Amino acid sequence: MTDGVESFELDLVGRNDAPEAGMIVNAVGEIVDELGSRKPLTITGSVPEEGTELEFTHAADRLRIILAEPSSRGQVRRFRVQYHGTPDRGLVIGENMHGDRTFFSDNWPNWARNWLPTIDHPYEKATAEMVVTAPIHYRVISNGLLVEETNLAAEELAKAQSTASMPGQDFRLTHWKQSVPIASWLFALGAARFAVDYYGEFDKKSLQTWVYIQDREKGFYDFAVPTKQAMKFFSDTIGPYAYEKLANVQSNSVGGGMEAATAIFYGDNSVTGERTVRWRNVIIHEIAHQWWGNAVTEADWDDVWLSEGFATYFTLLYREYAYGRDDFLEGLTADKQRIINFYAERPDYTIVHDNLDPIGRDTVTTGMMYQKGSWFLHMLRGMIGEDRFWSGIRAYYRLYYNSNATTDDFREVMENTYEPAIDLTDFFRQWLNQGGFPNLRSNWEWDGATNELVIRLEQIDDDGYVFEMPIPIAIMVPARRGEGRGARSQALVREIIMRPGMSETRIEIDREPTEVVFDPDHWVLMQMESNRR
Repeated sequence: MTDGVESFELDLVGRNDAPEAGMIVNAVGEIVDELGSRKPLTITGSVPEEGTELEFTHAADRLRIILAEPSSRGQVRRFRVQYHGTPDRGLVIGENMHGDRTFFSDNWPNWARNWLPTIDHPYEKATAEMVVTAPIHYRVISNGLLVEETNLAAEELAKAQSTASMPGQDFRLTHWKQSVPIASWLFALGAARFAVDYYGEFDKKSLQTWVYIQDREKGFYDFAVPTKQAMKFFSDTIGPYAYEKLANVQSNSVGGGMEAATAIFYGDNSVTGERTVRWRNVIIHEIAHQWWGNAVTEADWDDVWLSEGFATYFTLLYREYAYGRDDFLEGLTADKQRIINFYAERPDYTIVHDNLDPIGRDTVTTGMMYQKGSWFLHMLRGMIGEDRFWSGIRAYYRLYYNSNATTDDFREVMENTYEPAIDLTDFFRQWLNQGGFPNLRSNWEWDGATNELVIRLEQIDDDGYVFEMPIPIAIMVPARRGEGRGARSQALVREIIMRPGMSETRIEIDREPTEVVFDPDHWVLMQMESNRR
């Protein structure tokens, strides 16, 4: 699929004369030589290119088209693919929590091929149009801007499509247009008995809530915040919002949230009327994805942490901004415990993969893409400092805006954006390309003869992985008269280096410490056992 318009015309009625129950789809695409589809969808008839019928084969999840003449590099070719059937994945057709029949896309990670002819990979971004005809009681949501809504009598529709009419049934044609290229898993389609709230704008872009009509009052209340506030925060700290609108959509195709561009899907049970903390945080996370994962997209399945880790960390950053430092630390600490628990079971798991295969939900994403990816960014920020970190983040977003990036791309930006350039190769390697995390044992003592604090630090590498990086420490010493505004003690902030095996650090201090606190501000992912000798 090349950059260009993909137009999908969907008939969700399922006529009596259809060969199989379900839907009939006419897809018009600008594509190169290969389309991904999947049985039990069946290609109907021929595959024409601008009126010329072409030979094709459809096996497993590949549609291969034999071209009448070779393509030249960059050439755009137009094909029409007509197919029918009931997708086994990718498009969820069934009853929602209220017993109403609904239709919702469920594309992550590579399930779009189950119902759309597409190159189903993160690196292949395309614009899209969805033209959907459905019974008039349905409202239809998709990516981008609403171009047309037209009510059609049954007779008009039958005449336009050369089919038998369905007496007493009126229809609505809905046309959405996504003008900014997005990855295939971000294509969205939802059809249900929706109530819709157009409750405001951000940067002249419409903010919308789509919930089941039974949940109208509660849903409009739940989704009104923190959408606009989060969008402003991310725009101010990262860069401009890439898309035409933002809609929060209640659906039955996801359990939590799915960041489809401009139309975020949330589970049936997301609407409570109570603005719960859990769903508040999910909303923030999915909005963060509009920047990380959607506008800047990983180039390959090996680098999914560039989406999930970033969205997780920026959720925490917004929580700190909006709800305070304690809320931020609560989330950071909870994520740390999840990491500890995970690596107790899977010590060899790496965040960046190497030619991941097979591709599936269980292989592409684990909690560590989220939590350890987030912690990596937090440690990077702590190690290189605020100015370098934020200069790099904004430059990375600007350079790969509406494009794709790899982990190496991100590293190079963070190394070179801020002067002087630094080398982050080892830091990235030890945290992203190997398993485990540091497990440390420490003791300290005061050497009165030399006025030195002696710290012995041992890295316990039972899993075979070792780490090297600075650890901030706070050395608590008695306050002298006139120091600390009457405080009984004061903290001297220093730094020691975590190294493989056993190491000893001596720090000159003019007073005997009362306590040594490792990583007092929570910058390092580690387990630490410490005592005074």
